[in-house]
Amino acid sequence: MENITIKINGMEVSAPKGSTILEAARLAHIEIPTLCFLKDINEIGACRICVVEVKGARSLVVSCVYPINEGMEVWTNTPKVLESRRKTLQLLLSNHDRKCLSCVRSGNCELQQLCKELGVTDEDYYDGERTPSMIDDSAVHMIRDNSKCILCRRCSAVCEKVQGIGVIGANMRGFATFIGSAFDMGLGETSCVSCGQCIAVCPTGALQEKSQVDEVLAAIADPQKHVIVQTAPAVRAALGEEFGYPIGTNVQGKMAAALRRIGFDKVFDTNFSADLTIMEEAHEFLDRVQNGGVLPLITSCSPGWIKYCEHYFPDMTENLSSCKSPQQMFGAIAKSYYAEKMNLEPKDIVSVSIMPCTAKKFEIQRPDEAANGVPDVDYSLTTRELARMIRKVGLKFNTLPDEEYDAPLGLGTGAAVIFGATGGVMEAALRTAVETLTGEELKNLDFTDVRGMEGIKEATYPVAGLEVKVAIASGLGNAKKLLEKVKSGEATYHFIEIMGCPGGCINGGGQPQQPGYVRNTVDIRGLRAKVLYDSDKNNPIRKSHENPAIKELYATFLSEPGSEKAHHLLHTTYIKRKVNEI
Repeated sequence: MENITIKINGMEVSAPKGSTILEAARLAHIEIPTLCFLKDINEIGACRICVVEVKGARSLVVSCVYPINEGMEVWTNTPKVLESRRKTLQLLLSNHDRKCLSCVRSGNCELQQLCKELGVTDEDYYDGERTPSMIDDSAVHMIRDNSKCILCRRCSAVCEKVQGIGVIGANMRGFATFIGSAFDMGLGETSCVSCGQCIAVCPTGALQEKSQVDEVLAAIADPQKHVIVQTAPAVRAALGEEFGYPIGTNVQGKMAAALRRIGFDKVFDTNFSADLTIMEEAHEFLDRVQNGGVLPLITSCSPGWIKYCEHYFPDMTENLSSCKSPQQMFGAIAKSYYAEKMNLEPKDIVSVSIMPCTAKKFEIQRPDEAANGVPDVDYSLTTRELARMIRKVGLKFNTLPDEEYDAPLGLGTGAAVIFGATGGVMEAALRTAVETLTGEELKNLDFTDVRGMEGIKEATYPVAGLEVKVAIASGLGNAKKLLEKVKSGEATYHFIEIMGCPGGCINGGGQPQQPGYVRNTVDIRGLRAKVLYDSDKNNPIRKSHENPAIKELYATFLSEPGSEKAHHLLHTTYIKRKVNEI
């Protein structure tokens, strides 16, 4: 690749041809501040925070979109540049709800951090008329507060360009501009899929999940309730970021210890029900292949993807696995099998999940998710909510001992833990399906073709005389591309895994929020995924069908995968929806 040499602050810097000033500066270890910029998602130069001086230019230029050329001279730290950035921040603050102490993002707000770095202490310098506050809490999973919005467009860009949905955007013009849905619709009235990717990229407190922390703490304090908790695989790979650990740190042990000290009666692992999901889903796949069922079979673990399919591909709901997600399977088993073992009434069990996902808040309210006459799961908290809960009750997370999950619903295999990364469900299912079809033990359990952060992956595996064709998509924009190929006849598969969020659950909308410069320069998804694959590699049991707790469950309670009892508890139905019709 051809390189170009420029000067930044008097230093020669060599950068690839086609680079922007922002990218070139990073090669010189200079981080030019940004607010609106997200690489390959939102490159619009709107916020003007990243301005720099360029020799010969008539005015300051926007570094995130300005290409470099040979011999260019750039200054990033002149008084003129710094004053311009200060003025921009002052103007943003003039129309911003500055109740920082009560804001959910206080201490982790990109606007707040820039003000500290640039010494903007006169927050009311341009105080005057403000855009009226408009709060949209119509969606089950989140709240939008436009009084904290800086119009960076990150949320609308990820919704349209990454997820391919586009239910939010800029409305009105000039001073009256606000981000929202068309025709004054509340977000809950649209075909929003609750993925939460808009929350994940928001630099301020304009977007946040609907918190249920107080409700969960109230349940724990109720002596009449038996409160249990399950934690999804991806949570252990990201929770540590909330407490200063490097990205890609496994904090499973400390998380279990924290949950026990918060007051949960039992601390379980969603990995248990991920293994259960594989047993049911692999059985369903083999049944469809052998008995002429609808193919391709498409996974049903991601509630954001399920709602997307119902709205945008309703004719393909027959392709969806009827299996509930691991979250919901866990709740159904907890309020039946576990309730019997503990001599508890299902109504007296409060089932809580800790998920990397905001769409799980929608999922727990879906119809056909109450197998025992009460909701399978009562409350679903995000990774971020768990971090807030830990702080709220005064736990020193970093000094907690490492503890294990409770039995029997705390035992999971290596196959289960990789559910949290794109391709993980497929790989786990293949381990069980292949051994079931062939009757032989796999020599190599690593299906590496389905691993990695690519948006779409394909592979073919010869199994018992059958060429099994599989595909994986993560991010709903990629799901759309893949399904359109299937519908057109361009591609045929037996089995498809789809995750609503790019990279899978490790990058879920409920995971810790990282600032733009980290998202732009660090492989967050890869580092979190490594935690899960390392856990799989080091687990003595790496196949779902070899989980002794799962074997016991079938032997004493469910009989076999796909049994009448299993179908009642562990399977669900779907709704053919229209766009922007609930």
